[in-house]
Amino acid sequence: MAVSLKGRDFVSLHDFTSEEVRQFLDTAHSLKRQSTMGVMDRPLAGKTLGMIFSKPSTRTRISFEVGIWQLGGMGLFLSSQELQLRRGETIEDTAKVLSRYLSGIMIRTHAHQDVLDLAAHSSIPVINGLTDLLHPCQALSDLLTISEKKGRVEGIKLAFVGDGANNMVHSLLFAGAKTGMHVTVGAPRGYEPSAEIMEQAREDARWTGAQLEVTNDAEAAVSDADVVYADVWASMGQEEEGAKRLDELADFQVNEPLWQHVRWDAIFMHCLPAHRGEEVTEAILDGPMSVVFDQAENRLHAQKAIMALTM
Repeated sequence: MAVSLKGRDFVSLHDFTSEEVRQFLDTAHSLKRQSTMGVMDRPLAGKTLGMIFSKPSTRTRISFEVGIWQLGGMGLFLSSQELQLRRGETIEDTAKVLSRYLSGIMIRTHAHQDVLDLAAHSSIPVINGLTDLLHPCQALSDLLTISEKKGRVEGIKLAFVGDGANNMVHSLLFAGAKTGMHVTVGAPRGYEPSAEIMEQAREDARWTGAQLEVTNDAEAAVSDADVVYADVWASMGQEEEGAKRLDELADFQVNEPLWQHVRWDAIFMHCLPAHRGEEVTEAILDGPMSVVFDQAENRLHAQKAIMALTM
């Protein structure tokens, strides 16, 4: 039975039960069907989402701004350079002030602790649009995409290949753990996921039967995979490490030889932006196995579900 999620923060999928994650997915499916039919419920009429950006974005800003409008509300873009945060106002004070004006806050920033502090001191829902640790909105939209393409999520094997210590991997581990999707991370030594995240995800997986594994062998990671996932090797803030990462991650490129080890009907996913010729070849990214643009579209529908249920 559905439970009310109104007023809840959306910081990490780890914070929700498997049933609540399913509720987000069911709502996203429903809202997407309505959009396809040209039907628009407006459950957030008269409500306003403040969108704080410390990191630039294409998909996050547009999908949230369009999404809140389609739900009947309004999105307000708040650059960190334009807020008093830049001049030293505390997150606590900012949270309390914004709570008097807004119905919800989405924040995309570097430090995960900033999101936790904002949520702790806000009296309105806070949505994590991305931090250096987690990217839960993307992971939820990925679950939506996989369920559409494969007809299910439980029992599916997703293999992530590349930098296993990034925010996308951490959120995919939680996504798998909550839904019974098996996640294997193929990464070179020194690029494995956070030990703390792995411990939390494995605890979650005890309830769903999800298998979570880490290997330093790319071929072993993608063996019989239903879904292969890649992300850029140098995220925002890591550009100075670019040359070093290109060298150390070279054997973990998703390319045609690696694709020979996946299931015949496997799909390729990437949260974008992508660097063709680095983490993935053009033939894979732009090939028939790629669903990256369906995946990008689903950011809109998944985030509409988050806003509709929490705001």
